[in-house]
Amino acid sequence: MSSVSGKVVLITGGANGIGADVARRLHGRGAKLVLTDLDKDLLDEVAAGLGGDRVLTVAADVRDLAAMQAAVTAGVERFGGIDVVIANAGISTTGSVLGVDPAAFKTLIDVNVMGVFHTVRAALPSVIERRGYVLIVSSAAAYAAAAGMVPYDTSKAGVEHFANALRLEVAHLGVAVGSAHMLWIDTPMVREGKADSEAFREMLRRLPGPLGKTTSIDKCGEIFVAGIENRKRQINCPRFVGLLRWLKPVLSSRLGEPLTMKHVPELLPMMDAEAAALGRSVSARTEALEQ
Repeated sequence: MSSVSGKVVLITGGANGIGADVARRLHGRGAKLVLTDLDKDLLDEVAAGLGGDRVLTVAADVRDLAAMQAAVTAGVERFGGIDVVIANAGISTTGSVLGVDPAAFKTLIDVNVMGVFHTVRAALPSVIERRGYVLIVSSAAAYAAAAGMVPYDTSKAGVEHFANALRLEVAHLGVAVGSAHMLWIDTPMVREGKADSEAFREMLRRLPGPLGKTTSIDKCGEIFVAGIENRKRQINCPRFVGLLRWLKPVLSSRLGEPLTMKHVPELLPMMDAEAAALGRSVSARTEALEQ
C-alpha cells in the first residue's frame, strides 16, 4: 500500500504543470486531493480527468490568506483534515532589475513568497494535528543565481530558507518539511519562455552539458511523488541538481560567477528589449489571470 493512500493532500497551482501531474500521480496512489488555482476551468478539467469523490477543487488566490484559509476549511470539512501541503503555485518574470516592470516584481513576490506563507499558515494547524508533511516548491535558482532572473531567484532563495526555518519550528511536533528544487522542466512557464524569448533560448543553448536541458513534467512528477512519499528534506529534479546545493558557495564566488557573467553583456539587453517589445514582464497566461 502506498504511503499516501488515504492521506489528504493540498496542492496549490494544481491546475497545470507540475501541480497537476503530481495530483494525478497521488490520486492514483489513493490520496484524497484539495486542489487550488486561479484558473477554475483548468481545475475543473483536472478534476474531471481524475473522477471519483476524492478530489475537491477550490478556485483561490494564494495572495489572499482568507481565501487559503477557506480552501483549507473546505478540505477539512470534506475529508477530515490535511496530511500533506504542497506550496507549488508560482510565476516568473522577464527582465533585468532596470528592465522589469516594478508591478510585476511585486506580483511575483506576492505569489511566490507571500503565497507560500499563506498556504502554510492556513494548513499548518491540521498538518501538525496529523503529524504530516510540508513541501515548499523552490527551484534550482535557490542554489545558483542568474542575471535577468532577480525577482524569481530572490523568491526561490527566500522560500528555501522559509522551509529550513519552518523545519526547526515543527520537527518536535512530528511534522517533516521539505523543499523542491527543479532546473528546467517542460512546464507551461518554461514553454512560454522559450516561445517568447530568443535570449532565453540562447541562454539554454550556452549552458554547459545537462544544465541547459529540459526535463519532462512526467519525470519531474515521478521524482516529486517519490520524495513526498518519503517525506524528503530536499527533492531535486533532475537528481543531479542536488550537486548545485553543495556547489552554491563556489557558484556565488569570484571563481564561479565568471562562468555565467561572460554571456550577460550580450543576452541581458536582448532580454530587456524582448520584454519591452512584448509590453509585459510576465507570461501571457499570468497576465490573463491577473485580468
